[in-house]
Amino acid sequence: MKKLFVVLLAWFSFVAPIKTQAQNFITDSLDNYVRQGMKDWNLPGLAIAIVKDGKIMAMKGYGVRDIKTKEPVDENTLFLIASNSKLFTATALAQLDYDKKLSLNDKITKYFPDYKLYDANTTALVTIKDMLSHHLGTGTFQGDFTFWNGNLSRQQIMGKMKLLKPAQQFRQSFGYCNSCFLTAGEVIPKVTGKAWETYIQDSLLTPLGMVNTYTLGKGAAQRKDVAKPYSTVFTGKLSELPYDLVDNLAPAGSLVSNVKDLSKWLMLQLDSGRYMGKRILPWSVLQKTREMNTVISSTKSSVYPSHYTGYGLGVFQRDYNGRQIFYHTGGADGFVTNTCFVPEEKLGIVILTNNDNQEFFEALRYQILDAYLDVPYVNRSKQALQAFTPQFNASVAKVKAMQARVKGNTPTLPISKYTGTYINELYGPISITQAGKDLQVNFNGHATLKAKLQYMDNGEWLLTYNNPAFGIFPLEFKTNQNKVVSTFIKVNDFIDYDPYLFIKVDDKKAGV
Repeated sequence: MKKLFVVLLAWFSFVAPIKTQAQNFITDSLDNYVRQGMKDWNLPGLAIAIVKDGKIMAMKGYGVRDIKTKEPVDENTLFLIASNSKLFTATALAQLDYDKKLSLNDKITKYFPDYKLYDANTTALVTIKDMLSHHLGTGTFQGDFTFWNGNLSRQQIMGKMKLLKPAQQFRQSFGYCNSCFLTAGEVIPKVTGKAWETYIQDSLLTPLGMVNTYTLGKGAAQRKDVAKPYSTVFTGKLSELPYDLVDNLAPAGSLVSNVKDLSKWLMLQLDSGRYMGKRILPWSVLQKTREMNTVISSTKSSVYPSHYTGYGLGVFQRDYNGRQIFYHTGGADGFVTNTCFVPEEKLGIVILTNNDNQEFFEALRYQILDAYLDVPYVNRSKQALQAFTPQFNASVAKVKAMQARVKGNTPTLPISKYTGTYINELYGPISITQAGKDLQVNFNGHATLKAKLQYMDNGEWLLTYNNPAFGIFPLEFKTNQNKVVSTFIKVNDFIDYDPYLFIKVDDKKAGV
């Protein structure tokens, strides 16, 4: 008997130290992996929380929230979480559907009789669910140059949506649409009497004890322990950006939060609507948000163990090594973030970062999923970096080459010919004024946005925004008989993919 005890003791001493792949990565490798990734991707700060089986497996900050003061990131550090706000909006509307205050199949015109879209049939048919599923037929980010950080109110944005000419088919395609989520969110005041921000606070944030989460971005810069936004886009150097102010698109992306609070949101998702044993939401409300309303892709991924991607209400979903995962990313200028939960594994992940020009925030999520879902190890950060680096270097080189072409050359026409007012039907007017030998573009639809135009050569100017997030691009003026007719103006794809045609007012009546 004693001999058997000794044998069993030896066996247990042998097997006890054996860890799962996930345990090895989280306890032994996570810190080094994150620190190396932040170095590789020039990332100032990162915060992460991992929840598993109702417990916090990791919750901490890395790096700094301010590269000048070196103040560290911790679990309480605030980040703009942008489109991770969308699931809060969709959940609130699903709750109102459950309470019979509305139906997700209600037409938008039921609540806004004067609401119009580009196509009359779409206007008549579009529902709350369509808006929450990105079914409008617009292109991804279409209109956001006008709306994002702009001066328009929520109602004015909705009024402008009739000018968004669909690039795709209504209900047959996926075009990621922030103004759609705004429109759906604005139904909430109609049925509750509370503004979107108040209803989200009262129905979700307060019951969950998310005491350091803010529904609006106004005043974010003055909040205690808030990360500063940075980017390396276009110049390759880490540049501080202004904080986005997108409260006019609030239901689509205005929340400010931290990983400590967002871990509570994940726990609710993983415990069928309960938090700390208390029922916050009916399970059927969460189910409603997770039903796939849009098939985005049904093609096997060449990189990940995944075969399909779809969208529910405010949340993406896909298969991953045999499990169903739900996730969303959020991009504000200077911040990229993601949340992810795997109900079958009771696993949740939130990652918040303050450099918007990197893919580490996604690579880290996949690395953690690989560990927990038994996917053979591949360094996801290095894998992504191999594809990212050549594109990044080419983009920086292109900007430097354009900047080198600014040599004091004389424009084709006298500089005064380029000045004046230009109009885009969606955006509205801009003015171009002389600034010494250069030109300055003043964007009337934004409070502080301006751009410098420096002549390069061959009819091309260098357009440099005063907010680095908007980018650096070449620009040409269309002319006719020594008169300036129009110009196309581009912004960073992160904001809007489409260039905007601005027509010079004096020439507009000529139809040129």
